[in-house]
Amino acid sequence: MSDQIAPEAAAAHWAKTRTLMWICLVVWAVFSFLIHMFVGYLNQITFFDFPLGFYMAAQGSLIVFVVLIFWFAARQNAIDEEFGADED
Repeated sequence: MSDQIAPEAAAAHWAKTRTLMWICLVVWAVFSFLIHMFVGYLNQITFFDFPLGFYMAAQGSLIVFVVLIFWFAARQNAIDEEFGADED
């Protein structure tokens, strides 16, 4: 990438990529740790007749992770195209 774009554009590209990375890391941490830390409280709420804490531990977090992967890939491709660092 450093051969393809100017240093100023590379810095802006890295700034957007870094922001995207932190957003994804926060979403991952919330659905990996925080949701499961409050499972007792969440079990008081039902979702499709299942306790919400159980649902988030069994399937909800996994669904979020899969969506997060596809969203990250699409967003990163858009960032790469914006700065001319995309692969043909």
